[in-house]
Amino acid sequence: MPHPLSPPLSLPTPPPLSSNSHTSTPAMSSVAFGGASITSRLLPSSSARTSLSHSSSSLKSLGSAPLISHLFLNPKPRSLPHARTRQYSPAAAPKCQASDPEQLRLAREDIKELLKTTFSHPILVRLGWHDAGTYNKNIEEWPQRGGANGSLRFEIELKHAANAGLVNALKLVQPIKDKYPGVSYADLFQLASATAVEEAGGPKIPIKYGRVDVSAPEQCPEEGRLPDAGPPSPADHLRQVFYRMGLNDKEIVALSGAHTLGRSRPDRSGWGKPETKYTKDGPGAPGGQSWTAQWLKFDNSYFKDIKEKRDEDLLVLPTDAAIFEDPAFKVYAEKYTEDQEAFFKDYAEAHAKLSNLGAKFDPPEGIVIDDGPSQPVPEKFVAAKYSTGKRELSDNMKQKIRAEYQAIGGSPDKPLQSNYFLNIIVVIGVLAILSSLFGN
Repeated sequence: MPHPLSPPLSLPTPPPLSSNSHTSTPAMSSVAFGGASITSRLLPSSSARTSLSHSSSSLKSLGSAPLISHLFLNPKPRSLPHARTRQYSPAAAPKCQASDPEQLRLAREDIKELLKTTFSHPILVRLGWHDAGTYNKNIEEWPQRGGANGSLRFEIELKHAANAGLVNALKLVQPIKDKYPGVSYADLFQLASATAVEEAGGPKIPIKYGRVDVSAPEQCPEEGRLPDAGPPSPADHLRQVFYRMGLNDKEIVALSGAHTLGRSRPDRSGWGKPETKYTKDGPGAPGGQSWTAQWLKFDNSYFKDIKEKRDEDLLVLPTDAAIFEDPAFKVYAEKYTEDQEAFFKDYAEAHAKLSNLGAKFDPPEGIVIDDGPSQPVPEKFVAAKYSTGKRELSDNMKQKIRAEYQAIGGSPDKPLQSNYFLNIIVVIGVLAILSSLFGN
């Protein structure tokens, strides 16, 4: 049966890609939580890994890692088609805060250029989610509580089953990190994630920066904190995982909507088809099964497609189906199906909240890099908003109004009688003035 949505986005198709190409990144399974080995599934990390920071040797060791050797792409960083060429030396890194605001702004522009050539929106969204999604609200100490602290850059956490393929995302953003050493990994991951959503047509994410990085693989969270795609009781499982992060039902459903981006590959996750009519030609490395027809466009089509389940070429995981099967989840899923504006609003708030989970900020209030505060839009005057019709008057006020009416011979219960004598005097006066003017 034809898919109810319009045809996939007409995006430029890059040259054929080999398995070693960076552009295979967008082909990563899912973009959000909810898939064991899927890009969307989140799992924590262990407690020992080798930093990928600036060491080519560590990158090579990743390439030979059993779980990800076939996923790790060209170990030699390629140059990015950045519009800006300004370079920073390590000495430029800030000393008094986690990230430099100017470098954050420039890194954001480089990420935008990266997205134009690699179509890596899904995997970059997932990168930020998986770094933050290990947070446990029941643990107060940092970094034991997990969350957005840059720990996902270490090999031991990258090798968690839920993070399969995310080494490709790290590979994409590492050149940007090298170019702007004054940006922490934790901030870079969240910056890439939010920018990917916005550049795919999604809402503006109100994110602050200044996240402090963990310094060693021993500070990584243990594996098992992220959700699975097909647990025995999907709704209960989602609540167990997301409630631990401090998120609620509305935020769970809103964040699920990010599956409007991305694909799942059965060889990596065990879910989905090898290819469909929507993924066989890319963009990026072809193949996999997407949740939506236009899987590089951020909108509310995920909810529409999950509800209808009419297209066998579109993926529906058990955790996806749960948002329409569980009564509490369904309230929000139905709302987002009909109202994209409401979905965008709730998603932006949930994404921003997720990006802050477990983070330690320096400075404590965070850093805002948006181009100045926008001018507030003047509120449109609506008389009814200021009318007493929406609020009952107090008895004291009623008595005062009645007294004022009665003082001039009227009543608030009926209109005043016309004073005909006064009206005649006014008319005579006007005529006298007119006759005087014409007489002169």
